[in-house]
Amino acid sequence: MISKTDQESIRGFLEDTSNLKSGHTPGVFFPETIAEIGLLLKNAPAENRRFTIAGNGTGTTGGRIPFGDFVLAMEKLDAIGEPVVLSPDKAIITVQGGAILQEIQKKVQAAGWLYPPDPTEALCFIGGTIANNSSGARTLKYGPTRNHIARLLVVLPEGELLEIRRGEQIADSNGDIHLTLPGGSRKTIHLPRYTMPATSKHNAGYFSKEGMDLIDLFIGSEGTLGVIAEADLMLIPLPQSIISCLIYFQSMEELLGFINTCKNNQTDSTPRALEFFDRNALTFLREQYPEVPTTADGAVFLELETTEEKMDEALDRLFEAIEASNGMAEESWMALDRSEQEKIREFRHALPLIVNEWLSRQKESKISTDMAVPDHAFRELFDFYRSSCEQHGFVYIIFGHIGNAHVHLNILPRNREEFVEAKALYRTFVKKAIALGGTLSAEHGIGKLKSEYLAELYGEDAIREMAAIKKCLDPFLVLNIGNIIPLSFLEPDNH
Repeated sequence: MISKTDQESIRGFLEDTSNLKSGHTPGVFFPETIAEIGLLLKNAPAENRRFTIAGNGTGTTGGRIPFGDFVLAMEKLDAIGEPVVLSPDKAIITVQGGAILQEIQKKVQAAGWLYPPDPTEALCFIGGTIANNSSGARTLKYGPTRNHIARLLVVLPEGELLEIRRGEQIADSNGDIHLTLPGGSRKTIHLPRYTMPATSKHNAGYFSKEGMDLIDLFIGSEGTLGVIAEADLMLIPLPQSIISCLIYFQSMEELLGFINTCKNNQTDSTPRALEFFDRNALTFLREQYPEVPTTADGAVFLELETTEEKMDEALDRLFEAIEASNGMAEESWMALDRSEQEKIREFRHALPLIVNEWLSRQKESKISTDMAVPDHAFRELFDFYRSSCEQHGFVYIIFGHIGNAHVHLNILPRNREEFVEAKALYRTFVKKAIALGGTLSAEHGIGKLKSEYLAELYGEDAIREMAAIKKCLDPFLVLNIGNIIPLSFLEPDNH
């Protein structure tokens, strides 16, 4: 097994996109087999080691950043199998936890299949996406990662390998899962009794619902309960044709009317993605795309799956919806072939690059939200974002997954004073989203950055329930300490 302790060569493992700067580690281990992961964890208590699992650094919440613990790097475990066809409309592919999502997508698409989850950052490790229950633009139609996982091979914190197949281990009527480990020991997991927010996207804390599957406890647990070493991914046939378009609107009322029309249209013309750019985001984009109309208050990116036979019908319905909502049809951008769709994709991904370049000149970090609310409460939260930022005179943008009532607000401080103000305002946004029945994290997870807010969503008793699950599966507190559950809740005197 490869290991490194030279601080210069392992500096990259002390960062992700969260901008946390204070990480430190005595060393990084690079297991080359799943058995080596088990050995590291099994020996950890005797060697007085803890481990933080490192994905590919694309996370936003500091989950992979160690604070004194060793790093367990997954990059050597990157095998990707071949698609196995189960029926004309279903296949699976087996991958190791360090396989890169983009490489998996390329392989399955070349064979005529689609793995539906589509996080924005395609260079993430698949194990990280499972541990984080990642979502993205296509979540509107296909749901998050957990909907597409058939099997997991997990290395538990005490070093044992646990294979979990969907449908085989279900919670009983008391909300308990009785688990017999390969070595013969038994554990009873008492699931949290909280009710998760009624949002279409939610990724804050351990998953819990009546009659739930064991596999769903590990999906979204952010590496706190085990290492995702291998997974079977569910595949569907690759869509025949895609319609992509960018539609501008002169008012939010017209834009939201269009969104409602699309979401209520339960036909073959229902989009798989509905993404939003507010007027400030369009202002940033106009620097690189001068054709963006100055009269637009917002824009919607839409992606729709269809067939060659139904293409004309789908286009007719789309144009009807644009006209009915008074969309700016002449200025809008329609892409029907791969070349033009790639240009729209570049437009969508240009925004963070432009914003980061602007921020680099201000020398301050952005403050960003990841909250979602039920559909009926979206406009109230959106207006609250806007009015609050305007009152403070902040530079800000709002963009993201409007089809799931989940948009990201990015406040872009120009100085330290604005940064401190924005951090304080973030707490107000958390309280507002929760009061509206929402979640403080829809897709990015909790990690280390947001663990202090989780009790506001569920209450302290619920955090203790999560801590009890953590200690049941990780009695020596070896793995990903500090993620999701504040350390104070894992200490012996916290009851």
